[in-house]
Amino acid sequence: MNIIVNGGTRGIGKEVVIILAQNPDNMIVVTGRNEKALNDLSSKFDNVIPVHLDMLHFDKQVKSFVATVSAHFTKVDILINNAGFLIAKDFLEMDNDEARTIMETNFFGPASVIRGLIPMMVSGSHIVNIASMGGFQGSAKYKGLSYYSASKAALVCLTECLANEISGSGISINCLALGAVQTEMFDEAFPGFKAPLDAKQMAEYISWFALNGQKFFNGKILPVAIGNP
Repeated sequence: MNIIVNGGTRGIGKEVVIILAQNPDNMIVVTGRNEKALNDLSSKFDNVIPVHLDMLHFDKQVKSFVATVSAHFTKVDILINNAGFLIAKDFLEMDNDEARTIMETNFFGPASVIRGLIPMMVSGSHIVNIASMGGFQGSAKYKGLSYYSASKAALVCLTECLANEISGSGISINCLALGAVQTEMFDEAFPGFKAPLDAKQMAEYISWFALNGQKFFNGKILPVAIGNP
């Protein structure tokens, strides 16, 4: 399998890369902002290719990124959009630059990645967007997470729209709305709260779903949560 994991240098994304890399038949391009973390991860596996990428500035990097992927892959079987950014701050205190950083990283960046890579995907390929229960319609919402939740809600809606637009291609696209997982980002949003799952446990499910979920779902938003938050 030729696999791309966006945002794979820490937390859930890193654990997903580690799990998928256990299979030597998988080749994995992993992206992230932290070059040292990328190189440390890739040094442990012969089948992990590090690519420095910042979703905030992806529009300036899209051509070079697609060229890099094309240099390693003739096609893309799985794309996991896991990159995310959070600022926990009340809506009235958030300035526009902060808000745009959240939206660029969590929505516009992943959307551009999909647009750039779809030409390399074939029937049977699977796009997995990683959202949050905060962006899941009807779920509990929390103080200080308005823009973060809105950015993930945009990714949720994009998933449903694209499933319709690319329906004739044989490419599947789904979205996992994650609940509480003990990560650095979760600690920023809910300091002091103990999540019921750790990053490795959630990564095991995401890895399985990326490999198998397209057999059962397309255009679906699946909540993956035990409780609130």
